[in-house]
Amino acid sequence: MVNLNVNIGGLNLKNPVMTASGTFGYGIEYSDFIDLNRLGAYIVKGTTLNPREGNPYPRMAETPSGMLNAVGLQNKGVDFFISHIYPVISAYDSELIVNVSGASIDDYVTVAEKLMPLERINAIEVNISCPNVKQGGMAFGTTTDGAAQVTKAMRQAWDKSLIVKLSPNVTSIVDIAKAVEAEGADSVSLINTLLGMAIDVERQRPCLSTVTGGLSGPAVRPVAVRMIWQVAHAVSIPVIGLGGIMDGRDAIEFMLAGARAVQLGTANFIDPAVTMKVIDYMTDYCERHGVKDINEIIGMI
Repeated sequence: MVNLNVNIGGLNLKNPVMTASGTFGYGIEYSDFIDLNRLGAYIVKGTTLNPREGNPYPRMAETPSGMLNAVGLQNKGVDFFISHIYPVISAYDSELIVNVSGASIDDYVTVAEKLMPLERINAIEVNISCPNVKQGGMAFGTTTDGAAQVTKAMRQAWDKSLIVKLSPNVTSIVDIAKAVEAEGADSVSLINTLLGMAIDVERQRPCLSTVTGGLSGPAVRPVAVRMIWQVAHAVSIPVIGLGGIMDGRDAIEFMLAGARAVQLGTANFIDPAVTMKVIDYMTDYCERHGVKDINEIIGMI
């Protein structure tokens, strides 16, 4: 038997497979396709203090080897999550992680304070990297000072596992990672989407209502692998890898580069059962390579 258990900043996962926020809803939507209890963890959609309608349509566009999205953190707010969603998903055995975003540091903190009493929420993922909102999000994550300020405030408000999600749309993601580590982040997840744009040449208009949006899918994977490798060699806290992971082979590539766990995002839209296949692939890979504990392959490169 292969041991797939990994520890992410004090958070024990039965395996390294997680789902990326914004691609998995609240998990309930996928319960007809997979056994949610098999996941190492799943991260619910971005949650804000107040309800958000998101950006106008169209807000998704297919691109070669990927997709652009500009959903804009559409959600019904943290109070709705606490009263309507949490009672349902708290029954699952996987770790439940809430992705938190805000237009101001006070917004982030208030959401964290509201989530703190929920016993089944042992970690939050602080989104300082969303490129599809006008306030907050990536505005905090593109400078070391901004990233540090949010992390420091959240560290004071949240005494459970604190994951900070980093943007690739920066000069040095290593510097950002070091800044959030210094302010108490237990782990970092990277990368969020790359800022991109597509134009409908027949209509002579942008494909997205917001003109630009976040690029995800296989097209971003080599960039993500490079950034994970860089960050894993620069910080002492765990790195969670995401960005274009489509199958088990991709997931192993991220772990060899230094990721202790992986998140699948866009792949869920193509194959709702992909997470289960990745978990099975990890076991098979370790058996084929004589690895008894998957932690042995982390950061081999």
